[in-house]
Order: sequence, then C-alpha cells, then structure tokens
Amino acid sequence: MKPASSPVPSGDREMARNLIAALERHHQVDVATEFVSRDGKGDPEIQRNLATQGTGEARALIENWQTETVTRRPEAWFTYHVYHKAPDWVGPAVSEALNIPYFIAEVSHAPKQAGGPWDIGYCAAESAIRNARGIFGLSALDAACVLPLLDDPGRYHKLAPFTDTRPFARAMERKAEHRKEVIARFGFHPAAPVLLAVGMMREGDKLASYGVLAEALGMLSRKAWSLLIVGDGPARGAVESFFHEVPSERIGFAGTTAPDGLPGLYAAADLMVWPAINEAFGMAMLEAQATGLPVVAGRTGGVPDVVHDGETGLLCPVGDTAAFANTVDRLLAEPGRLKTYSARAAARASAENDISAAADALDRILRSGRKAEAA
Repeated sequence: MKPASSPVPSGDREMARNLIAALERHHQVDVATEFVSRDGKGDPEIQRNLATQGTGEARALIENWQTETVTRRPEAWFTYHVYHKAPDWVGPAVSEALNIPYFIAEVSHAPKQAGGPWDIGYCAAESAIRNARGIFGLSALDAACVLPLLDDPGRYHKLAPFTDTRPFARAMERKAEHRKEVIARFGFHPAAPVLLAVGMMREGDKLASYGVLAEALGMLSRKAWSLLIVGDGPARGAVESFFHEVPSERIGFAGTTAPDGLPGLYAAADLMVWPAINEAFGMAMLEAQATGLPVVAGRTGGVPDVVHDGETGLLCPVGDTAAFANTVDRLLAEPGRLKTYSARAAARASAENDISAAADALDRILRSGRKAEAA
C-alpha cells in the first residue's frame, strides 16, 4: 500500500506510522523496503510484474543481510496491510531465507476473489497469511475469513485500532479556544453547531462519501449548522460542486492539514459526520473520539470497532442518505446526549485505543513468536 514516508495524507499512511511508533517503544525498527505491491486494476500482467519486482527486492535484501554478522540481521519481519490487491512479495521470502518469524498486521481475505482478476495477488496473500507466525487484526470483520486459513487460531491476535491519544486529549482541554479560532477563521455563526468531515478528496469511495454527506446536509438546510471539511486531493473540484448550494458562511474548506494541526480542528467541532463508504475503520474517527468528538458514520467495514453505536456516536445504514440526515438531526437536537457521548468517546479512546497499550501487546506477541521460532 502507501509507504509511511508518503507525503500524501491518508488513514492507511497514518496507521503505518502508528505501527512503527508503537514498535519503536520496545524494538529497533528499520524500514527495509518501501516497495508498493498494489494493483488497483485487476490486471494479471501488472501483478506478474509486481511479483518479479518484489522477488528482486527480496533477493537484494537477503544477499545484503547474509553478508552481515548475525547481530546485525533482523530478528523478525513485519508487514502492514496485506490483501489480494496488495500482497506481500518480499517479507515471506526474506523471512524464510533468514529463518526469522514473519508477522503481518491488518490482513483481509476474500474467498470470492479466487480465480478472479486479482487471483495472482489473492494466492500470494493467502500463502503469506497461512505462513505468518503472528497476525494482528485491526478489524473484527476480517477475522471470519482469515481464521479458517490458520492451523492454529492462536496465531491471530485482535489489536484495537490505536493512536497516540495525548495530543488529542490536550486539544480537548482547550476546546473553547480552538472553537473560537475556527469560527473566526471560517466566518461561522458562533451559535451554530460545527460539523466536521475529514477525508481525502479522490475518486471512488471517498468521493461517494462526500456525495452522501452533501445530500444529507441538504436535507437539513433549514437547521442551524456549519460544516468544516479537512482534506484535499484531485477530486476537490467535484467535492466543492457537491456543496455549491451551501452558503459560504456555513462551510469552510481547511485543505490539507499537518498532523499537529488536526487535534485543534477536532476540538473545535461539535460532531464528526462521515458516511464512511467502504471504510476500513477510519483513523480520523478514532482521532476525533480521542478529542471527545462524537461521530455519526455509516455502519460498514471496521467502523463499528471504532465508533461504538449508542455510546460514542451513532451508526446508520451505509449509503442511506435519509437515515444519515435523520441521525445527524436527532443527535444535534439532544445536546445532553451529545455531551455524554463526548465524555464516553474520550474515556474509551484513552483506555482502549492509546498507542501504549498497542506497543505492549505488539512487544509481547513478537517476543513469544521469536521464542517459538528459535525452539
């Protein structure tokens, strides 16, 4: 997928960076390769070329490490986000050659893809899953199809999506200040609730989510609200066209925002709104809740692992515009409930989704995997 060093913001990149940061709390982490194996077209020729490139990358790494002393060789391999469109062509080969344990995080398996246009990647991903020493599942939805591939279900470990919650908690403490800044910056009405949407502007599911959001808020045009959108990308023109009927004093486009600027924007808002079309789990929704920001989202993918329906926010049928509009309207009409969700969201994120807990879990499982490999 996207390497952690990519300049383009995304939840995938953020999760990769969070995994590296968590691992670094107990281990030395070296990014061995930034090889991107994703084929988005379902073209067997592209997949064969990627397999050849990945095999060459693995061979070069193996040759380099085999000339090093034992103390300088890696003790384990860790790959993030493996599935039929983005199999791991490098890690399994390196792990086998160096006799080190192989770990993967955020893995999905879709049996319906067997024999289809991504069959080459599908078979490679399945092989990697079957041979991994440990698999870290970030979405409960993925477990059902991954577990049947494992001879030992104990190799599958549920890992709650996580982030460093401290910057978001600090921003929450300065909510009034951040809110004042955002209202002044975008010219919002001080008394109107501030809705927040965070997402890249690109074709496909993200653009579809923006379309549902625009249509839903159009149904609430007589209600008091302002909308702050954080994100940018090649489909920005299309996104702006969705909201062309919204008065300028009710909408603000913040564009791409540096990671250290995001907590303040979350803290300034009253409710996060994101239809979440085909969303894996939504890092932005986790960050929002760590700032005490309740969420209304579509019930899809791993979103229920992050947004706890009726506790930290509300989920509605994905893609159902009317249901989304009604859910937003209902929650804004109950400020007491909104306040309760806010407190629960911040508390739950701190207790269950902080990077410290993830770092300890990763360390424990990696060490047990290394011991098993040595035995």
